[in-house]
Amino acid sequence: MTDEQKNNPLHGLKTESMVKELVAHYGWKILFTALRFHCFKKNPSINGTVKFLRNTDWAKEKIENFYLLSFKRMPRPNDVEFNMPARARGFSKHIVPRKPMELTIQSIERSQEKATYIYQQNSNEQRANNRQCDHNDNKRDSQHKPREDPFKPVTQAKDNSRFNHNKNKERVPYDPSNPWNQ
Repeated sequence: MTDEQKNNPLHGLKTESMVKELVAHYGWKILFTALRFHCFKKNPSINGTVKFLRNTDWAKEKIENFYLLSFKRMPRPNDVEFNMPARARGFSKHIVPRKPMELTIQSIERSQEKATYIYQQNSNEQRANNRQCDHNDNKRDSQHKPREDPFKPVTQAKDNSRFNHNKNKERVPYDPSNPWNQ
């Protein structure tokens, strides 16, 4: 594990250093557009951002993933690593960080619009599938025979199993020396 951890760009990197690198390269506006942290928009400062990230685990995880994927351009996590924190992931020895990705506000907004569109399409497909299942259930319900006389009151068979005391007498009492009653 330590060999893999050594090839993680986050290994040994302080949060303050990471924020300074990101701000120096991208600036506050691009970071706000990409990550939507209000500490990047309202009175942005390194100390305020670091304090926010130390107190908020989900935000720290989000900025670490952004640092790995956009700034260092490391490969995306596979299915096994997807739920792992960014600092716990390791990379092969032959994978090295590349030049930071060039981002603009427009490119970020376009990618966010594309992600929103894909999410809505998937949601619409899911809703359509659910409606199709509901429609099929309704078809099955409509295939039942209608009652002969719809005005005749329905009499239901009484379920007397609760009141049938003979069933309880047929049961074998619990024996602690024979827990399976065999």
